[in-house]
Amino acid sequence: MTLSADLDLSQLPFWGLPQAERMEAFRKLRALDHPVFVREQAVPFVGGGDGYHALVRHADVTEASRNAAVFSSEPCSNSIPDMPRWLSVYFGSMINMDDPRHARLRRIVSRAFTPRILSKMEEDLAAAAAQIVDEAIEAGPGDFVAQVAARLPVRVICDMMGIPPKFHDLVLRRTNVILGNADPEYTGINPDFSRVNVARSLAKLLRAGFSLNRMAARLGDERRRRPTGDLVSLLVNGEERLTPQELGSFFILLVVAGSETTRNAIAYGLKLFTDHPEQRASLLEDFDDRIVRACDEIVRYTTPVIQFRRTVTRDHEMNGTAYKKGDKVLLFYNSANRDESVFTDPDVFDISRDPNPHVGFGGPGPHYCLGAHLARREMTVMFRELFTRLPDIKAVGEPDFLLSNFINGVKHLRYSF
Repeated sequence: MTLSADLDLSQLPFWGLPQAERMEAFRKLRALDHPVFVREQAVPFVGGGDGYHALVRHADVTEASRNAAVFSSEPCSNSIPDMPRWLSVYFGSMINMDDPRHARLRRIVSRAFTPRILSKMEEDLAAAAAQIVDEAIEAGPGDFVAQVAARLPVRVICDMMGIPPKFHDLVLRRTNVILGNADPEYTGINPDFSRVNVARSLAKLLRAGFSLNRMAARLGDERRRRPTGDLVSLLVNGEERLTPQELGSFFILLVVAGSETTRNAIAYGLKLFTDHPEQRASLLEDFDDRIVRACDEIVRYTTPVIQFRRTVTRDHEMNGTAYKKGDKVLLFYNSANRDESVFTDPDVFDISRDPNPHVGFGGPGPHYCLGAHLARREMTVMFRELFTRLPDIKAVGEPDFLLSNFINGVKHLRYSF
């Protein structure tokens, strides 16, 4: 079928529509009798393909996530076109791999997310959140993203990796360029597909990737010579270790996925609790008991990561639809998280929702987010600090959204207290 303009997911203007209009488009797509095939937008210097099947139902997204043997993360999962070598050297992390390569890397880097490591971080998380709120109070109300939401996750990831505080702002700026590569605020470039503008945008992307990769490589060299017991020391020493290229790609994955998802969830959380004061009141009645469900509901409702790609490895039928070897599919987590067949009143924000089988941290299977527990802890300590010390805090006006078909991001959010 030919998609009408309001349903054409391949066109960048679609992702600039108000969120309510986009979610209505996905509701229409879920109502179709099979996943729609979307023609792919070719990108100069990168290329493109015929298109992809848009998996928008919860059942399709979860089944494809479980079946990695058929729905492969190779050659890439974080780009709709196949990623050229000169990009994958920086962005070709383990999320673009299947087992056994994926299993090896995940086994190594999972050392960063053991219960023992995360338990040791509790005091550091609380202290970091307290300092961020101290500085926000001193500065006065302004941009919640810049003053609060973006700061905690970047600080946590950088501290885990041993990146000195003087580089934290640089890491944040590079992360903004990587994930905001279609947004003119972060690139200074008109978001179209002309060769000149794409070349300029890709140059900025490469520069950001190279900068973060080099930062990780230098740190890895230091820790090989003089291990300190921090995360990088664990990753580059021992029987199983990351190569310099693997360490650089993992660092980029960690700062991009680990900081961006949590940053947006915190920003959206303030907006949601402002718009739904009854939910905020419910949370504060028993914060410790209700915060975990609240965090999961924020992630479900807002879905910071919109989609990932898979490639079909062999002819296969799933839920009545036939797929051919080589077909691309996109797993639209944002749509699956509003599936009426799974969630009662899916467009309602309800922190008591139980069960809540959302796919906001990825679907079930080998690529489920390693940092999901850490993200929940960061959200927990930040909301506890904010609501305890700033009882009148609230969002003011509407967020300024990122232009992206990959990240459901908040660039700016005014707030008061």
